[in-house]
Amino acid sequence: MDFFTTVAETPAPTDLPEEVRGAPIGEILRRIRPLSDEQIQQILQHQRDHGTRFGEAAVALDLATGDEVLWALSQQFHYPYLPKARWAAGSELVTASDPFSDVAESFRDLRSRLMMNATPDDARRAIAVVSHDPGDGKTFFAANLAIAYSQLGARTLLIDADMRHPRLHSVFDLGDHSIGLSNALLTGRLDTDAVHQAEELPSLFVLPVGTEPPNPLELVQRPAFGLLLSKLLARFDHVIVDTPAASYGADARVIAAKCGAALAIARKGHTRVPQLQSFLALLGKSPARMLGVVMNEH
Repeated sequence: MDFFTTVAETPAPTDLPEEVRGAPIGEILRRIRPLSDEQIQQILQHQRDHGTRFGEAAVALDLATGDEVLWALSQQFHYPYLPKARWAAGSELVTASDPFSDVAESFRDLRSRLMMNATPDDARRAIAVVSHDPGDGKTFFAANLAIAYSQLGARTLLIDADMRHPRLHSVFDLGDHSIGLSNALLTGRLDTDAVHQAEELPSLFVLPVGTEPPNPLELVQRPAFGLLLSKLLARFDHVIVDTPAASYGADARVIAAKCGAALAIARKGHTRVPQLQSFLALLGKSPARMLGVVMNEH
């Protein structure tokens, strides 16, 4: 039986508004800051007098904030970015809310390393983000790595396969997340309402867990999970999968095997090294290609 033949096409990324594409930074700033024609002229005059950029002149005249200028630049260069004011303090999505930080740069570096080391077969593999212990930072890494891929303009799907302690719906504030991965595996059909486009990140989509099942391991061991991944890999450029901690059971190993590739996370001062080594040894015996181990210092 061919599962998931009814999977509907996911929506295409939303293009930038016509007035933003290729627009001068002043016009983009006007979308978030009501600048009058007179104020625009003041900025231009300051720019000529001091030899500065438009954004620098606007900040110097207190007609825009640094965050507003950075956001305008991100729109001008088609680089999805969210001002910090749009996210609560302590947001985990630093690659989106603070893209010029050292932490965001580390995710771009990780993305580049993974892409440079990719093999032709990797196009048919999803990446399972795994670790041994809860609190190692799998969800943090999976979310920010997915954002980094999507900022290339590549259609990226982030799947929450942690059906024991799901968090991605909360991290992305998805609202109604009652339908998701577990429902698709149970029914053999993925509803388009289950896939959420991330706010202001036009190339990023999130598939939450949906109903939390009493039998998470049995669900991911079904052939339906592998078939679903195959269908989704044909529709997205990159698929990143968050997983349960390996200490909870065999879920992470099963998911990694179905995905075809695994990226392990260890947290400085937190991860138990002997247990991690044992887990990696087991992963090494699975069909999953081991992409490496990343130390989480965040």
